[in-house]
Amino acid sequence: MKSKLLAFDAFAKTVEDARVRTTSGGLVTMTCLVAVVLLILNEWNEFNTVKLHPEIVVDRDRAKRLDVNLDISFPKLPCEVLTLDIMDVSGELQEDVAKFGFTKIRLAPRGHEIAEEALTMGNEDGKDTMMRIKGSDYCGPCYGAKDQSNNDNDQVQKVCCNSCEEVRQAYVKAGWAFFDGKDVEQCEQEGYVSKINERLHEGCRIKGTANINRVAGNLHIAPGASYTGQFRHIHDLSLFEKHEHFTFEHVINHLSFGPDPGSDLQNNNDDNNIKNLMFSTHPLDGFKSTVDERFKVYSYFVKVVSTRYEFLNHTFLETNQFSATKHNRPLQGGPDEDHKHTIHSRGGHPAVFFNLEISPIKVINREEYSNTWGSFFLSVCSAIGGVLTIGAVVDRTIYETDKVIRSKKDT
Repeated sequence: MKSKLLAFDAFAKTVEDARVRTTSGGLVTMTCLVAVVLLILNEWNEFNTVKLHPEIVVDRDRAKRLDVNLDISFPKLPCEVLTLDIMDVSGELQEDVAKFGFTKIRLAPRGHEIAEEALTMGNEDGKDTMMRIKGSDYCGPCYGAKDQSNNDNDQVQKVCCNSCEEVRQAYVKAGWAFFDGKDVEQCEQEGYVSKINERLHEGCRIKGTANINRVAGNLHIAPGASYTGQFRHIHDLSLFEKHEHFTFEHVINHLSFGPDPGSDLQNNNDDNNIKNLMFSTHPLDGFKSTVDERFKVYSYFVKVVSTRYEFLNHTFLETNQFSATKHNRPLQGGPDEDHKHTIHSRGGHPAVFFNLEISPIKVINREEYSNTWGSFFLSVCSAIGGVLTIGAVVDRTIYETDKVIRSKKDT
């Protein structure tokens, strides 16, 4: 008795005697097999490929602080001239940050590194020097920068400048030019004057990490000691203006925000493509200023976006990406040399500014496999079916063409 399922057989067979085998059919079959194997291998590689799937959300971590990793070189400015300050819209000010958490490396005129700067010019070191020389009751003069007329009154706390740094800060607050500290007793005794004059033709490399609020602000490197008063932030430019070979030519060796994926992810992820994608988020690395002029303001407008990387091994990294726009202008203002209709504002002081803007969004990058098992099998079946269908069409075309040619020869 015949099975009732015969009516549902969609794969009807032909008898062996009715089949015609040809050489061209064999070639087409072998070609199809090779094509199927290659397509399956490609689908397998695609199945094992790990990609980053980005997602954008609102950044809710507004109370966290942000680390700024900076490494910048100034070939024509000695370390003693440079001051690094940080200001933000919340009113927080970090003055002379280069003395805390940063390293200053002296550069020879040809650019190679000489030695790390010890940064011993602070108040405590200077006080100790003068105390050893003058005695523990020493009260240094401020040379008119501060009112010391009441120092003889025992009921009033004495006003003293016991270190070169204190004299320099007093001069800045008074709006006086300090230059190299020549004829200032404290600076002469500490060796500050001789050190400045010996290093006038050196450069400086500043590198380190600063911790800032996650709000808009700026980080700037300018010449001379800084002072912030009511509605103003000034630097003592006297030494910078005195020496004409000083310029703010600079090279940004590295700038990043938060943990650096370059060092933290080597053990977490073996996919080089993803590593390269993450490590290429430092657009200012290696940038060298092309304008070598003294009285210019170099500005970098940086937009920081909080970023999270989530990996297949359930580890993650919180870091930041950023974009940057470069601009410079002369302090004297006036028309732009390249665009005559553009007028630059006048004022300011020579410096390198990094103007920071914190984005309210956050990017979450998740590691995911490109395909699921279901997608893989579906793709393999599609590849096999498609290749065999095309192969059948090609074989049939060759067979029918050969029949036509043979029939014409016979006639």
